Amino acid sequence: MTDHAHDLARVQEATERLLSAASALDNAALAEPSRLPGWTRGHVLAHIARNADALVNVLEGRPMYLSAEIRDADIERDAPRPLETHITDVRDSAARFDAAGAAQDDWDREVELRNGITDIAARLPFRRWAEIELHHVDLGAGQELEDVPAEFTERETEFLAQRFLGHADVPATRLSDGTRTWDTGRETDDPEITVTGTPADLLGWLAGRREGTALEVKGGELPALPPL
Repeated sequence: MTDHAHDLARVQEATERLLSAASALDNAALAEPSRLPGWTRGHVLAHIARNADALVNVLEGRPMYLSAEIRDADIERDAPRPLETHITDVRDSAARFDAAGAAQDDWDREVELRNGITDIAARLPFRRWAEIELHHVDLGAGQELEDVPAEFTERETEFLAQRFLGHADVPATRLSDGTRTWDTGRETDDPEITVTGTPADLLGWLAGRREGTALEVKGGELPALPPL
């Protein structure tokens, strides 16, 4: 069962770690490329702030974004701002998300995210946690996938494996970190491909942050995954 209160606390902890790392940067560093193609570090911080406000919209019953074009334009608008403005925006938007979470009284209701994706409200805090942890890595400011909490790595690996489960374009694949296993791709009792690696390498491949060259693949080639 999803524990939204637990996940809200993890969001706060992850946000503080992100803010600490970002505060050590300077304006010149913000203008440098992040690990996301076409985005500077300023773009990453702008997205983190605007995502918090978007999830507030969802929690309060409004559309997550008015449109994809407005979402992208807001990030482009905010990306060039000075560091101090970014830090304040990330902190203030995080506080708005925390307040919206504290005000919820129906965590079992269905909510709609981008592109028609639906979920229950109780899973939104974990989705926010994922945004912060993965984009902290994308920032290129010291955090690697090996540094994120083990609980997050396991849960996000399971979430992404489930996301691709039943996808017609992904061959039936069993994932293993040497201790745990997950199935993804086309559903079958006997997956044709086995992919084994460290927790960080598995997560990096599933999340589109690593090419998967460090993974051991048996039964075929490493599957190409659809974009998230």
